[in-house]
Amino acid sequence: MQYTFPITRTTHPKQKPDEDHLVFGQNFSDHMFVMDYDEGQGWHDGKIIPYGNISIDPASCVLHYAQMMFEGMKAYKTPDGHVQLFRPYMNAQRLNRTNERMCMPPMDEELFVSAVKATVLADIDWVPSKPGTSLYIRPFIISDEVSFSVLPAKHYRFMIILCPSGPYYAGNMGKLSTTRIFVEDEYIRAAPGGTGFAKVGGNYAGGMKASQKALAYSCKDVLWLDATEHKYVEEIGTSNAFFVIGDEVITAPLEGTILPGITRNSVITLLTEWGYTVHERKLSIDELFAAADNGTLKEVYATGTAAVISPIGTLCYQGRDYVIGNNEVGPIAQRLYDTIYGIQTGTVPDDKHWTERVI
Repeated sequence: MQYTFPITRTTHPKQKPDEDHLVFGQNFSDHMFVMDYDEGQGWHDGKIIPYGNISIDPASCVLHYAQMMFEGMKAYKTPDGHVQLFRPYMNAQRLNRTNERMCMPPMDEELFVSAVKATVLADIDWVPSKPGTSLYIRPFIISDEVSFSVLPAKHYRFMIILCPSGPYYAGNMGKLSTTRIFVEDEYIRAAPGGTGFAKVGGNYAGGMKASQKALAYSCKDVLWLDATEHKYVEEIGTSNAFFVIGDEVITAPLEGTILPGITRNSVITLLTEWGYTVHERKLSIDELFAAADNGTLKEVYATGTAAVISPIGTLCYQGRDYVIGNNEVGPIAQRLYDTIYGIQTGTVPDDKHWTERVI
């Protein structure tokens, strides 16, 4: 089914930020997408309007019981001037998995992707073109029904906002550099049976305490351990984590406590095609640091929509720094970044049909 949406153009266009100094998540484009859901009617009245404040009742469910979800995507400009998305139908599928867990209504995948495309197209001149930049896309759903009942709402609001962004981890534009990560062994991110696999705000709010600790150790993010034993590595803050030990590439299995990342899936696909041994298995912190001590830990890197591929040069754990690969970008991380970012930006052929053109 083809979806179209009416557009109300802003009468006060914003000044666009300097592409050489873009900061992730600070400058938002001229327009946004809004659509309502009502039980018995479904999703309806999608439209694009000027970006601005929204009105919400103080008694709305989302403010008290956190019934909400969000997604994260990017639009990229190619050298020939086209704009494209990266695997947007996987975002649509993940949205529906999150919605099911949060007792929220599903959304037709074509409706979701059409809404994203239409919103990007409305602000197509906001897509930056400098190396390392992109237009970040934030779709989200909130339950704005007025109710104190701890039951699923019957009315929801779906929105999409856009922001031109530079690298998620500040550094050289379009060039990889290593980061320093704090291993958290006190607080937990997600437990079995919880919402770890879903993209919901509570997962991130609950992680802020650990992020404060990480900053105190001059670390950019947190490597979480499992909730049950505080023994096995899981994911890195806003990203999935990969570890290269000897000739094996290891990442945590999808058992409900980590996010099923789209970049994660892409990385596993590429590494398998390139002939690497990739295992989705539990990796204990003891095995990890034994490998660091005996020299078999070759690379660690994070993967995610915002970060793409982020090499990790140091893991800080219980007051000790474990330096990985002389704190230099490893060859696997570099190859993955060059390939995935190249596909996203149109400089590497997309033989897997991962990209979806907006214009």
